[in-house]
Amino acid sequence: MAEQTVIEAVRQTMLAEMKRDDSVIVLGEDVGSRGGVFLATDGLVEEFGENRVIDTPLAESSICGVALGAAVNGMRPIAEIQFADFVWPAINQLVGEASKVRYGTNGVKNAPMTVRVPYGGGVRGGLYHSQSIEVLFAHTPGLSVVAPATPYDAKGLLVSAIRSNDPVIVLEHKRTYRLVKGDVPEENYSIPIGNAEIKRPGSDLSIFTYGLMLHYSLQAAEMAAASGLNVEVVDLRTLRPLDEETIAESASRTGKALIIQEDTPAVSISSEVAAIIGEKCFFDLDGPITRLGPPEIPPMPFSPVQEAAFMPSPEKILDAINKLAQI
Repeated sequence: MAEQTVIEAVRQTMLAEMKRDDSVIVLGEDVGSRGGVFLATDGLVEEFGENRVIDTPLAESSICGVALGAAVNGMRPIAEIQFADFVWPAINQLVGEASKVRYGTNGVKNAPMTVRVPYGGGVRGGLYHSQSIEVLFAHTPGLSVVAPATPYDAKGLLVSAIRSNDPVIVLEHKRTYRLVKGDVPEENYSIPIGNAEIKRPGSDLSIFTYGLMLHYSLQAAEMAAASGLNVEVVDLRTLRPLDEETIAESASRTGKALIIQEDTPAVSISSEVAAIIGEKCFFDLDGPITRLGPPEIPPMPFSPVQEAAFMPSPEKILDAINKLAQI
């Protein structure tokens, strides 16, 4: 075991996978000598050269288009989008094309491409460097979407993404990059795409969440324990496909469901989780399915005071726990 931050786990995983498989390449803006805007690719160009670590123009459509072309021709590209807010020009390449390769060719072709996307707020990035974009990709059949929140999960899910024969969007919350540390085994391992994990067992109420909100929810659960509430925290980890079995089992067992997300609630991941619980657990619930998210405004305010008002926090989650527990 070695203690790593999330960004270190991401970097070391790409390094190991590139050593293991010559077909793995990295491409994106400033991923070469600069090592990426968050230094996720720091040192890779020195190790593998410019033919496998490719600095691209500032054009996300070409980054994902080139990655798709490489993928259908036998490579396993890892495309980096500098910020989630910049991914919109690549929507056609990802949603319109990559997601349909296997289906559209009747399984003759695959698109084994990984797209790494830093997302989320809490870093004073303002309106154009803080967006949560997960629901647009999670809506699309043919795309898998994962959102690791810990170094251990970042490695395991990234390995699965790189080795997948279908396109995978890997969402990495920027605030967790250096804030969150944890033990990561040096040996090779992977976490199957589509598996949620109970990060904190409990019996009184279930929280379902992902990304940075996992850590805020765990803090809130510990605060709730002081008043005698035993809160379970489920890390979704994969947003498409959702682990319906784990979600339903937890909600049925505790009888109360609280869904936390940083993205705005309308037509979102929390909407789908709530629908799963409503369909599968209705007669086991003893309280309303409850969601907590930011106000329905375009994210993210730049002012620290306004950003704090927008973002869910451990204190806001604790308040939601107490209100649901009293019903």
